[in-house]
Amino acid sequence: MAHIMRQLSLATNGSHSCLIARNMSVMAKVLRYGEFGEPAKVLQLQEEPVPDPKQGEVLIKTLGAPINPADINTIQGKYPVKPTFPAVGGNECVGEVVAIGGNANASNSLKVGDRVVPFATGLGTWRSHAIYSTNQLMKVPANIGVAEAATITVNPCTGYRMLKDFVTLKPGDTVIQNGANSACGQAIIQLCRAWNIECVGIVRDRPEFGQLKDYLKGLGAAEILTEEELRTTKLFKDGIFRKPKLALNCVGGKNALELSRQLDQAGVMVTYGGMSREPVTVPTASLIFKDLRFVGFWMTRWTKEHAGSPQRSEMFNELFGLIDRGALKAPAHEMIAFEDYTAAVTNALNIQGFVGKKYIFRF
Repeated sequence: MAHIMRQLSLATNGSHSCLIARNMSVMAKVLRYGEFGEPAKVLQLQEEPVPDPKQGEVLIKTLGAPINPADINTIQGKYPVKPTFPAVGGNECVGEVVAIGGNANASNSLKVGDRVVPFATGLGTWRSHAIYSTNQLMKVPANIGVAEAATITVNPCTGYRMLKDFVTLKPGDTVIQNGANSACGQAIIQLCRAWNIECVGIVRDRPEFGQLKDYLKGLGAAEILTEEELRTTKLFKDGIFRKPKLALNCVGGKNALELSRQLDQAGVMVTYGGMSREPVTVPTASLIFKDLRFVGFWMTRWTKEHAGSPQRSEMFNELFGLIDRGALKAPAHEMIAFEDYTAAVTNALNIQGFVGKKYIFRF
């Protein structure tokens, strides 16, 4: 392994033996920034030595770390969470444990070779090696792919919670969402298919619409419409699908308004993004006569409020099970060398392409 030498030794502590990994000359590559701005301008690739992990800590080698829109917005200074400078970018990754600090038997069952993901936010995951507390990490099954593991804690969890927490959905019910080609949209489509829920997705019109529609229907979408088609669709009026009980909005503006018009009586719209940078407009009649509810969702808040909860464990167990049987795949993505970060962060928010491609740093 480049930049790392590892020596394993057996240490005796009373009547117990434990395996300790001691490290020498570990140099980490880190993407750091010291001011807000466009990522390609303010990010700097640096090298720094990594100390040996202490008791209750592990050293991981990062295998993959995605670039999420929130990561870009954070660097730009447009996200609610403001880092302390100098800061390291990124909130998601998957890594391999390469060293354990202190008594290995006291390290929450983690061992050298385990794959882990951080479940705390703001840790700064765009680095080749890192020291983490064991209570900041979750072990992932060895059979989970790098792309699926690296992207598990944001988009699939966001989709899972929105589908579970606001409306009681039954097989045959309908969910409608915009931004259906986004990474989160792709996860929502697959979760709906796994739970026998009809998912109607909305995307912007584009030259490759036919290909995109086929791709998303291949993931399990019941139907894919352009924004223009949404305005005139009769899918719900004619009973082709049940009227949606749940609408998931990551766009805002006129698109969200058209989405809300398709909701059934007492339906709920959950807003979790605002790509159009336009406000969500709520018609008075919808509130009074249709009894619609409009709520927001932020996965970061849910994670902080449910750390260590049974709901969190249940969610990940189900998501890992879906991945294991091929029912939940990573979003359309491209693995890109860490050293090519400038191109990656520049293109990360480019939504002009065929499908919302996720860039994942490869180390």
